[in-house]
Amino acid sequence: MNITRRIAIQTGLGTALSSLTLSALRAEDGPLFGIAEGAEDFWLATDAYIYGYPLVTVEMTRRVATNVAKLEGTRGPMGQLIKFREYPNASFHDVTAPNADTLYTSAFFDVGKEPWLLSAPNMGDRYYLLPFLDGWTTVFAVPGKRTTGGAAQTYAITGPGWSGSLPTGVKELKSATNIVWLIARIYCTGTPEDYAAVHSLQDQFKLMPLSFYGKEYTPPAGTVDPTIDMKTPVRDQVNRMRTSSAAISGRRS
Repeated sequence: MNITRRIAIQTGLGTALSSLTLSALRAEDGPLFGIAEGAEDFWLATDAYIYGYPLVTVEMTRRVATNVAKLEGTRGPMGQLIKFREYPNASFHDVTAPNADTLYTSAFFDVGKEPWLLSAPNMGDRYYLLPFLDGWTTVFAVPGKRTTGGAAQTYAITGPGWSGSLPTGVKELKSATNIVWLIARIYCTGTPEDYAAVHSLQDQFKLMPLSFYGKEYTPPAGTVDPTIDMKTPVRDQVNRMRTSSAAISGRRS
């Protein structure tokens, strides 16, 4: 969601203040001074909401999607490829608007300690794309049929503070945050035959830490947190969160 001050104004909360400047209101120490103070708090809260919303949304999505001990349907532990074997149905609420003509291969992984490698097989002429998102939901790289072709490829996803050397032929993709979200999509017609063909391609993708390059890698089991709400859609969980006004009002005390 692209939340801006314009949207906040359109809600009606800021309309009455949109034509006034804080400097003008502060010029008169009168009845409007309290409005100026309220306006400043309103915009501070709005900016904080806009700033934090994508980070909170990605984190809540990660918690729900990875809160399992092993791969289970559309969920899997951190650092493991979650392979959607059929189109998402109406009961899928982990993301807001999933595609209806691709099969997803998704994963969350942490590049804070070292880079992670994603190897994609030869995709031939089939359309696919490999969007990588950082914690802000910014898509910082999209390898795929249109951008990089259908040949087999290996990418190293590195964190904001990483510098070092990579194996020959491995291309670096730099993330602005340690948490990275892969949401790969492979076109599928939906027939049983094409489902099988795409499943075969999904099974050839590999994800591993750089330290395991050229070695056999078995991802560790996940950890289940029983306090995480696994039933309520992520968007509803985020939107029902409440922030105390103490942090805002307390700054003047």
